[in-house]
Amino acid sequence: QVHLVESGGGLVQAGGSLRLSCVASGSIFSINAMRWYRQAPEKQRELVAAKTRGGTTNYADSVKGRFTISSDNAKNTVYLQMNNLKPEDTAVYYCNLPDVEVGTVPPYGYLNVWGQGTLVTVSS
Repeated sequence: QVHLVESGGGLVQAGGSLRLSCVASGSIFSINAMRWYRQAPEKQRELVAAKTRGGTTNYADSVKGRFTISSDNAKNTVYLQMNNLKPEDTAVYYCNLPDVEVGTVPPYGYLNVWGQGTLVTVSS
């Protein structure tokens, strides 16, 4: 019912920037929370950034001051601006919408949706 398409990953040198995008489509009434996770090779998936519809944001300590999560609610799109990238930021990045209200009329359903992931590689 809801499909996420991520884009913006790629290869960048240390100190560079990338902006990831996550576009949601389907019978979406409201996106109430949004998150970006990442998973490096042989490591567990970790939460990088989170944002509520109301605007509250949270970041992993490792990315504070460098990454910014934002959204365009009218476009059902979530962004992750990544600046001053470091080799340790290399990972597959996943968009997650854990609380999506779906449907065209009440009562709305709720879904937890994941994107397919986009690879970010930072060279030293």
